[in-house]
Amino acid sequence: TTLVAKGMADGSFEHHVANAKKNGVTQEEMAEILTHIAFYAGWPNAWAAFRQAKEVYADDGTDANGGLFGLGAPNTAYAQYFTGESFLNPLTDPTKTVFLANVTFSPACRNNWHIHHAKSGGGQLLLCTDGLGWYQEAGKRAQALHPGDVVTIPAGVKHWHGAQKDCWFSHIAIECPGEETSNEWLEPVTDAEYAALDAGCAQNP
Repeated sequence: TTLVAKGMADGSFEHHVANAKKNGVTQEEMAEILTHIAFYAGWPNAWAAFRQAKEVYADDGTDANGGLFGLGAPNTAYAQYFTGESFLNPLTDPTKTVFLANVTFSPACRNNWHIHHAKSGGGQLLLCTDGLGWYQEAGKRAQALHPGDVVTIPAGVKHWHGAQKDCWFSHIAIECPGEETSNEWLEPVTDAEYAALDAGCAQNP
C-alpha cells in the first residue's frame, strides 16, 4: 500500500508482486487487492501498479480478453441493452461498499444510449483497463478510449460506450453514490452511427 500510495510502482514494487505470485497469490486475488488499495492510494497511483501487475501475471493469461480483472460471465442480464456480446465480472459486493465491475465488450459491441439519473450525486466513472473503446455523449464527438483513461459521467447525461470495431475493450464501471439513483436505457447506437466513428478513428486518437 505504501509503495502504491507514494507512486513507487517501479522495479521494487514489481519484485513484491512477483514474490506474491511465487507464494500463491493468484491473478484474481492480486486484482482484488489492488482494487481495494486504489481507494486509499488514489486511482492515478493505482494505474501504474495495475500495469506492473499485468506484466508479472502475463504468463498466466492477463493479456487475454478482460485483462488483469478477468473476463467474467456473459452479461445476459443486460443483453437486451447491448449490441453484440458483453461480459461482466463483479469486483465488489454492493451490499458492503461502492459497486465496481469489470465490463468487457467484444469487438464492435456497445451498449445503448442511456442516462444515469439521480436527485443528487450519482453518475458513473469508467476506468479503462484493456483494449480500445469509445465513449460518446449526446450532441458531442465520440472519444477514443485507451487503458488508463478515466471517464467521468455526470448524472443526467445521455451517453453510450463500447469497443472499437476490431478490438476487445474492458473498463471498470463504478456506480457513484447518490440519492434516488436509477438508470434509463434508451435506443441502440445504430450501425451507421457506429461505422462513422470507426471511419474517423485515425483523426481521434
